Amino acid sequence: MPLISLRGISKHYGGDDGTPRAEVLHDIDLEIDAGEFVAIVGASGSGKSTLMHILGCMDRPSSGQYLFNGEDVATLDSDQLAALRREAFGFVFQAYHLIPTESARENVEVPALYAGMNETSRQTRATELLQRLGLEDHLDNRPSQLSGGQQQRVSIARALINGGQVILADEPTGALDSETGEEVMDLLTDLAAKGHTVILITHDYKLAARSQRVIEIQDGRMVGDRRELRQGMRCNEGMRCKTETASRRRGDDSSPRPTYNHHSAQLREELRDACRAAWRVLLINRARTLLTLLGIIIGVASVVIMLAVGEGAKRAVMAQLNALGPNMLHVGPTSPKTGGPRGVITDGDIAAIAQLPEVRRVMAVVRDMALVRYGAVSHNYRVLAATEVMPEINRWPLAQGRFYTSEENRNVAPVVVLGQLAYRRFFPDNTDPLGQQILINEAPYEIIGVLSEKGAESGFSDHDRRLYVPRRTGMVRLFPARRNESYLVVEVVSSDLVQQAEQRLEALLLERHGREDFWLNNAAARHQAMLATRNNMTLMLALIAAISLLVGGIGVMNVMLMTVRERVREIGIRIATGAHQRDILRQFITEAALVSLLGGAIGATLSLVIIAVLALVGVPVALSLSALLGAVICAVVVGVVFGLMPARQAARLDPVVALAGE
Repeated sequence: MPLISLRGISKHYGGDDGTPRAEVLHDIDLEIDAGEFVAIVGASGSGKSTLMHILGCMDRPSSGQYLFNGEDVATLDSDQLAALRREAFGFVFQAYHLIPTESARENVEVPALYAGMNETSRQTRATELLQRLGLEDHLDNRPSQLSGGQQQRVSIARALINGGQVILADEPTGALDSETGEEVMDLLTDLAAKGHTVILITHDYKLAARSQRVIEIQDGRMVGDRRELRQGMRCNEGMRCKTETASRRRGDDSSPRPTYNHHSAQLREELRDACRAAWRVLLINRARTLLTLLGIIIGVASVVIMLAVGEGAKRAVMAQLNALGPNMLHVGPTSPKTGGPRGVITDGDIAAIAQLPEVRRVMAVVRDMALVRYGAVSHNYRVLAATEVMPEINRWPLAQGRFYTSEENRNVAPVVVLGQLAYRRFFPDNTDPLGQQILINEAPYEIIGVLSEKGAESGFSDHDRRLYVPRRTGMVRLFPARRNESYLVVEVVSSDLVQQAEQRLEALLLERHGREDFWLNNAAARHQAMLATRNNMTLMLALIAAISLLVGGIGVMNVMLMTVRERVREIGIRIATGAHQRDILRQFITEAALVSLLGGAIGATLSLVIIAVLALVGVPVALSLSALLGAVICAVVVGVVFGLMPARQAARLDPVVALAGE
C-alpha cells in the first residue's frame, strides 16, 4: 500500500459565489511510497504549492480522493487533520516561518507541545536535533539573530521533532545563497537516506535532479513522472566520510523515546506555554500594552475606591444611626386637625405604651431653651429634661462622671450632664468640670457628668450642644409652664417590629384619647430611607465606575484584533505544526486574560494606595476584600469576553491563507 495516494485530485477557487472560477489542479493521480525522495517541480503558478498544501492536509481538494496510509483524508474532521499534520508531517518553508518571539529551541518544540510530549522530553529532543544540525551555540537565539541557513536548519529540526515521517519542503533553498542551499539539500538527502519520505517542492530542475523521483507540474496538470535510483543517494567515495559523519551526528534513531503527557498535564503545559508567549508579546509591545492596561487599571481602581468610599460612608451613617437608636419611635402632643384643645401625654399613656409587647422602654422628655452661664461665659442652650434611661436608649456613653439616677429624678435634684460641645464652650482648657456649679436660668446646678461626642442627627440637630437634667427637675424647677408638653422616645424590641409597634401605638392612643391629638414619628423609617439612599448612591457610583471596566474590555478587544492581524503568520505556523482550533483559541484567550489580570492587579494595588491616602486625610473608607477580588475577577471576565471574538477569529483562520499573510 502506498503511503500517499491521490486519485483524480482537482482544486479550484471561486465560481460558487459568483466570482470567476480559477482552476488550479486538474485530475492529479499520484502515489508516493514510504521512504521516497520525490521532487515536484514546476514554474511559478503551476499549482505545485497548492498540491503541497493538499498533501500536507492544510487544504482540501475540490474533488477527488486523498488516501494517507489507506485512510480517506476527507473523512477526517479539523481536529483529526491537525493530529495527522502533527504526527505524520514536517514542514520546511522557503520563508522559514519561525515564530519571531520564540527562541530556536522553542520553535522546534512547538509541534511536540501540541503532541503532548512532556517538557523534559521536549527540551531534550529539541536540543539534540539542533546540536546535530550544528546549532548547539544558538539554542536560545531568536530568528532575527540567526542567518537564513540557520533558520532553515531550525525549521528542519522542527519538522523532525515528532518523527517527521513525511518532510514537505517548499522551496527550502529559495531564500538562501548557493553554498547554504547545498548544505540544506545535503540535509534533506541525508533524511531521505535514513528512511524519511521527503517531498521537495521546487522550480529548480537542478535541485529536483537530486531526488529519486521527479514529478513535473504544468498548468495544474502532471506532465511527467521520472524515477531514478541515483548513486549519489548512497554516498560516493568523495563524500562518504562527510555524509557518514553527519549521519552519526544527526541520526534520529539514537534519540531516546520521548515521554508524553496525560491530557491534564498536556493542558497545563499548553496553558503555561500560552502564558509565556502572551507575556513576551506584551513585553515586545510595551506602549500598546500600557495603553490597553490603562482602561482596566482605571476601571478596577474606580470600582474598588467607589465601593470603599460608599461602604465607609454607609458604616459612618450606620454608626451614627445606631448611636441615635435605629429602632425608635417618637410621640408627642399636638392640636387635633378637627379643632379643640391641645393634647396631653399623661403618665397613664406612658404606662400603657410601656406594656405593649413590641416596646422595650419608654423615655419621657421635656425640652426648652435656657440661659446657661459659667463664670464669664454665657450662652442660650437647649436643655432636655429626660428620665435616667436616656444613655441606654440612645446608646450614648459618658466621657466623664456619671448620669443622674432615678432617685435624683424623683427628688427633683439640681444636677446636670453636659453635652460634649457645651463642655468645651464652658471649659475650653479641658479642666475637670465634675462638682462645679453652673447657672441655668440663674439657678445653680451641679455638673455630675459629660457625655461623649455624638454628632448631628439628620444634619439639623446637634445633641452635643445640649444640657441634660432629670425629667422632674425640668418640669418643676426649669419649665413648670411646659410640664404637660412632654414627648416620648419609644424603644422598640427590634427594628423588624418598628412598623408593627407604630400601628399598635397609634391605635392605643386613639383609643385612650378618642381623637388624633398626637404626632407620631418613625425614626427607624427615616433611618432606613437614609441607608437606602446611601446604598443607591453607592450602587450608582459603582455602576459609573464599572463603565470604565467595559471601556477597558473594549480596549482589550481592539488590541486583540490588532494582535491577531499582526500574528496571522504565527497562527498559520501553529496550525501547520499540529495545533487544533481550540489550541489557537486558548492561546489568544490566555493573552486576553493575562492582560486583564495584569491590569486588574495593578488597578487593585493602585486602589489600595488611594484608599490608604483617603483614610489618612480622614475620609471614611471601608475596604472590602470581596469587592477587591470581585473587581479583579470582573476585569478578567470582561477581558476574556471581549477577547473571545478575536480569539475565535484567529482559531478559524485558514492555514494556507495565514501562512501567506504578513
